[in-house]
Amino acid sequence: MDTIADRRESFSVNAYLRDCASRTVLEAIANKWTCLLVDALRLGPVRFGVLRRRLDGITQKSLTQALRNLERDGMVIRTVYPTIPPRVEYELSELGQSVVSLMEGIKRWAENHVPEIVAAREDFDRRAAEPPTPVTGPPNPPHART
Repeated sequence: MDTIADRRESFSVNAYLRDCASRTVLEAIANKWTCLLVDALRLGPVRFGVLRRRLDGITQKSLTQALRNLERDGMVIRTVYPTIPPRVEYELSELGQSVVSLMEGIKRWAENHVPEIVAAREDFDRRAAEPPTPVTGPPNPPHART
């Protein structure tokens, strides 16, 4: 059976190339719900309902899909306990734990820079709403003589 190291050697990785598998990994982690889920799971197992309450605004469908994708990618472990009704907990795998500091950093950066981003958006939107102004310059540059 192939080991992770064997598989790693068989991949030519360059995210700038269209067919590179690393793009699917980037797509998986460059998602707001993934970022927030990883942060919410960093301290240990959490039940679905707790995650839904913690991630204000996420729909049940989006949460289910995000957890399923993270489980498929090996970053989340789903444990079902044989109780009635069944109890399900989610926790980060070792691979998921390895991305915690990155996600925490992204979340912290976003929180710290909200005022600047909001101001930049407002400035951009204000300029975009203004009518265009014609560009003026010298009427006949010396090199354009006919």
